[in-house]
Amino acid sequence: MSNRTSLTLASALATLAMAGVTTSALAVPDQPDQWEKCAGIAKAGQNDCGALDGTHACAGQASADGHPEEWVYVPAGTCEKIVGGRVAATKPAKG
Repeated sequence: MSNRTSLTLASALATLAMAGVTTSALAVPDQPDQWEKCAGIAKAGQNDCGALDGTHACAGQASADGHPEEWVYVPAGTCEKIVGGRVAATKPAKG
């Protein structure tokens, strides 16, 4: 086998191996059936919608990390597993 043929074969095998890694890296979990408003875990500027206490009505307005009135949606059953998380409400996922 010539050096050029070996190089072509090695390149093809590397491409196939990377295609398998890329496909598995892009796997997405199933859509949850329920979402929870998880308060107390949002980073500053990363909240979903308004504060629970009504101080503002917009997403991205949290002024501090972990503020107890700021929240983000997480899959149901996740919030209580996060340090500082408190379930404020649940809602069904859209189908």
